[in-house]
This record gives sequence, C-alpha cells and structure tokens, in this order.
Amino acid sequence: MKRKLRYIAGFSIIAVGLVILFIVSLTCGSVRFSLAELMEIFSGNGDIMGKNIIFQIRLPRVIASVLLGGALSVSGFLLQTFFSNPIASPFVLGISSGAKLATAILMIAFTGRGIILGSVALVVSAFIGAMSATGFILAISGRVKNMSVLVVCGVMIGYICTAVTDIIVNFAEDSNIINLHNWSVGTFSGTDWVDIKIISVIVTVCVTSAFLLSKPMTAYQIGEGYALNMGVNVRLFRLEIILLSSILSACVTAFAGVVSFVGIAVPHIVKSLFGTAKPLIIIPACFLGGGVFCMLCDLIARTLFAPTEIGISSVTAVFGAPVVLWVMLGRRRRSGV
Repeated sequence: MKRKLRYIAGFSIIAVGLVILFIVSLTCGSVRFSLAELMEIFSGNGDIMGKNIIFQIRLPRVIASVLLGGALSVSGFLLQTFFSNPIASPFVLGISSGAKLATAILMIAFTGRGIILGSVALVVSAFIGAMSATGFILAISGRVKNMSVLVVCGVMIGYICTAVTDIIVNFAEDSNIINLHNWSVGTFSGTDWVDIKIISVIVTVCVTSAFLLSKPMTAYQIGEGYALNMGVNVRLFRLEIILLSSILSACVTAFAGVVSFVGIAVPHIVKSLFGTAKPLIIIPACFLGGGVFCMLCDLIARTLFAPTEIGISSVTAVFGAPVVLWVMLGRRRRSGV
C-alpha cells in the first residue's frame, strides 16, 4: 500500500508540474498573456495576433519540448538498462553527436544547392548517424569489460563528431551558419504543426514499444542469465532496445539538435522520486518527467535573457550535470572508494 501511494504521489507531482509549466510557457514570453486572455484565445474569441502567437509559435514549441524531452529521457533509461551503467545516455555515449554530424552533413550538402529538406529526411539522416555511433560503441563494448572505459570512449566519440561537425559548418554559406549554430546548441523554436505530427508518430510508437518490453526489461535488469531462464530472447531484446533508443535520440536531434544531460538526469530523478527502477513504472514516469524537465529548461532559455534566447543545452547542463555528479559520488560512497 505504501508503495502504491508513493507511485500515486509521484505521478501526481509530475502531472501538476506538467500542467503548471504548460500554462506558464504559453503565457510568458516577449508578449505576455494573462490566464483570462489565454482562455479567451482557446475559446476562439481572442485577437488575431494573440491566436497566431499561441497557436503558431508557442503551442507547437511547448508540445515539442514535452514530446522530445520525454523521448530523450526514455532513450537514456533504455541505454542505462542495456549497458547496466547509470550514466549511459545518448549524449554521453556520443550517439546524439553522431546523429548531429550526419544531419549537419545532409543539411549543408542540400541547403548549399538551394534544396529544402523535409522532416523525414532529417530524421533518417539522424538515425543513420545515431546507429553508426551506436555500432561503434557496441563494437567497443565487446572488447572492454570496464563500463567506465566504455563511457570515456563514448565521450571521445562525441568530441570527435562535434569537432568534425564544427569543421563542416565552416564550409556552409553565411546565410545558413546562424540556423546551423542555433540547431547545434539545441532549440525547440521553429517547430511547426507538420513537425509535431511526425514527432508524435515516432515518439508514440517508440515509447509504446519500450513500455511493452517492460516485462523482459525487468528480467534483464536482474541479470542476463536470469532473463534467459525466463524465456527472454536476449539477443533480440538487446537489438530492440538499441533500435528504440537510437530512433528516439535521432528524432530529438533531427528536430531540436543536441540536448545534453536530459537522458541521464531525468531517469535518476524519477527513480529517486518513485523509489523503484521497475520499467513498468519508470518508462511512463520518465516520459512525463522528461517533458516537465525540458519544458522548464526551454522556458528559462527563452525568458531569462529575453529577447536573447540561449541554447537549450546550456540550461539542461546547468540542471543535469549536478545530478550526474550526485550519481557518481553516490556510487563511489557505496563502493567504499
């Protein structure tokens, strides 16, 4: 009963935070709206300018921050389960940077010729880059048994991909450099309803698929041998986990650029809040928690130094990096080192 009450309390806290931040994100900005004005706009009686600001700019951006933040959080949880490492995430392992490199190459190659790429092309290129980085990590993991070394290798892959991306951006036309820079530091701005439709489909399918893997994931958390004894096809399961994590990470990178530390911080915050690591509870909690986290960070990014907007990764790093330090120091104390 105590555990159930804790679950109810945890989801209630996240839900309340989600609703409050959703309303605040819509009302705050260069043009402020009162709650009464917001209700009037949603009822269809507001002025044209207010409707355009809410429905064409802020609402798609807020929805994107929730969906992509949730996707990145779930992706991080899947990778932490796969590698049995608490600081594994798309950002730390270089998966996001690989997706960023592939997407930047495609964007520069086509925009330089005056060709505008569609959202599907960006997602596909990001997925190819993410899978390339993931494949390299998996190849290393077969030879390296120490997970700390594996994480360091992932960080190095991320640095290499970022450096190559920066070099490639130097060859972009001046008109495209600003957009590429804004995208490379992470941003939810510029999202439209077509993007939201594509994001919704990809994220819904992947998160639902991950949730349906909760039972074998629970067995896998206990140990690979235990999972085999429970009838889990471990090889297929591992492939599914990697594919789902890579697709989610690619989707985030394609539409928002590289968003750091969300995939590490949110799963640990959620597990501490709920007092469990059960995928059946943590996957939906991670998705909602990631949405709250990214919505908060996006609100800070666009209002703290308004009208200047800072990169979303700068804000997520401020909040996420201390969580990583807390996790690492906690493991150090438990190991008695």
